[in-house]
Amino acid sequence: MTSTPDRLAPLVDPVRDLTDDEVARYARHLALPGLGPDGQRRLAAARVLVVGAGGLGSPALLYLAAAGVGTLGIVDDDVVDVTNLQRQVAHGQSDVGTSKVASARAAVGELNVHVDVVEHPVRLDQHNVLDVLRGYDVVLDGADNFPTRYLVSDAAEILGLPVVWGSIDRFDGQVSVFWGAPRYLGPDAGAQGPTVTGRGPTYRDVFPVPPPPGVVPDCATGGVLGAMCGTIGAAMATEAVKLVTGVGRTLHGRLAVYDALGPQWRELTVLPDPTRDPVTDLLPGDDAYATFCGLRAPATEAAPRITPTEAAALLAADPPALLLDVREEWEARARPVEGARVVPSGTFLGQAAGRPDDVARAALADLPAQRPVVVVCSAGVRSARVAEVARAAGVDARSVVGGLF
Repeated sequence: MTSTPDRLAPLVDPVRDLTDDEVARYARHLALPGLGPDGQRRLAAARVLVVGAGGLGSPALLYLAAAGVGTLGIVDDDVVDVTNLQRQVAHGQSDVGTSKVASARAAVGELNVHVDVVEHPVRLDQHNVLDVLRGYDVVLDGADNFPTRYLVSDAAEILGLPVVWGSIDRFDGQVSVFWGAPRYLGPDAGAQGPTVTGRGPTYRDVFPVPPPPGVVPDCATGGVLGAMCGTIGAAMATEAVKLVTGVGRTLHGRLAVYDALGPQWRELTVLPDPTRDPVTDLLPGDDAYATFCGLRAPATEAAPRITPTEAAALLAADPPALLLDVREEWEARARPVEGARVVPSGTFLGQAAGRPDDVARAALADLPAQRPVVVVCSAGVRSARVAEVARAAGVDARSVVGGLF
């Protein structure tokens, strides 16, 4: 099996001439060999969708706006939280409590008035993802969860779109370009135009099976070096610029891994799985991608997981359920949950968390046996583990899906 060719054809055709203001603004781009005025005109005509206006999306959006991408779409259904400000540089103190999409749009507008912003203040799902992605030239996936990554990958493969993907974990980051239908520059590209030379790798080829829930901690649980988000987000923006303009060699067919503590970059070759059938339809069912990633139990299985609405009803019952917060003490101090009993998850997990089993037994014995226990954490991973342990001990424990509510 051979590796994919290095050069990809430019995604976007150059259109209108640059204005005098744009010539002055992008002068440092215009001087670059291989990019120049034609490349800048391609950027002005490009439509780029950024999924997630968080740690990766923030720097990517700012650099794409500064680069002169004509249209930027922003997808995010979250609001700015004070804990975001350590790394999500598109947002500031005055944005806390506001929509991330609106905050990011304001940041982009302040940076470059020549950029049109399309707001998508929604959570991507099977019902809207194709409509949201359709019409863009390239997608940047800065999502912070596995169901969305697989959903975006499948939708992009169906639509034939390239995906610049990035991820972060504590002190490490990864970047790649996934594209199931690439347009390569063939040997006679100058005379005959771009040639298509087979299927390229997608996210599913590299990660065919998601990790078990809880194995990969989220930022709230495991932490993340804020400045490293800028490194990975800027690398994603660079890949998008290369895809749009055709300059240089993209990370298509390669996975770049960054160790911030080294520091060092490593590179892995990635190829399409020849045994995998192309994706032609999204997984069926409203919770199909969450179920695929192990975050929802199949309908035939009983699972101690409840929605925020169901949790609120249990807490308002007579007698009320116990609200158990299994985050660390410092997390609860930074973002307290009114009325919750704070007991870190490791207390219940015994030797698996490096603590004596008798501590776990005592913590479990302290939970009520005659009324439900609503277990919550930052994202729903730790609470699910604690709920399972508690239920095995005879406690009616139920984890809140998605974390704090």
